[in-house]
Amino acid sequence: MHEEDALKHLISALRKSGAPRATDASNYGYDVYLPNVIREFVIAERGQAGNRINPNDPVEIKVRELSPGFLAAAWELCRRGIIRPGIRTFGDQATDAGSAGCGYSITPFGRVWLSEARTDDFVPTEPERFGRLLAPYENRFGPGFHERAQQAIRCYGAHAYLACCAMCGAAAESILLAIAIAKTADEPLVLKDYRAANGRSKIEALILGKARQQLQTGLRAFTEPLKYWRDESAHGLASTLKDEHAYTALAMLLRFAQFSNDNWNELTH
Repeated sequence: MHEEDALKHLISALRKSGAPRATDASNYGYDVYLPNVIREFVIAERGQAGNRINPNDPVEIKVRELSPGFLAAAWELCRRGIIRPGIRTFGDQATDAGSAGCGYSITPFGRVWLSEARTDDFVPTEPERFGRLLAPYENRFGPGFHERAQQAIRCYGAHAYLACCAMCGAAAESILLAIAIAKTADEPLVLKDYRAANGRSKIEALILGKARQQLQTGLRAFTEPLKYWRDESAHGLASTLKDEHAYTALAMLLRFAQFSNDNWNELTH
């Protein structure tokens, strides 16, 4: 099990019924007690109740086997500030297992986060999985692309949608720079043009030049929305960018990387 698979199930358990403390995920003085969450997952997968007392029961054996992924997922939610280790309220019942890393409570920010849009439960927004999707492109497009793409995905996970769109636009520009540098074999010249007025447009014109119309149309189909979202984030006015825009920006960034990689030879010729 990958960490993201465990994370999806853990978030789902936290959101059940809109009141996590009233669900099977809670126990003792915690909002979420990981052994319960993992058992629920195993039972749903196997279709059997299992013996929750006998440590030799197949369900309990599977719970122990899957626990590293769920413990890592819980720590990721702690890192985001959505849950914290420990009991819900001072004086609540605690357990040795809960104190050892199995018991968590939802933070005030976490309750707001859990009440917001649920699309991020089901998209590859964790660095582990998104990193795997981007792995084939890091060497081709450079560390600047990788850094900004990872920042974009972390912003999305924190519901910082405006920042996510900005980082997606910046990562897209890193792709354009990588293509232009490969095409000219003159990095200083490309960077000089890029830093000048209307630099982004100059780089795009350099890349497309006399390229066939289909290739020009395909590239601009990705760069135009990403440029808009990046420029929108640079202004001081209130933004209308929401979760659906950030989700689309991430999807377009990944597709733009794929498109550029697939057409690399023609783009850099």
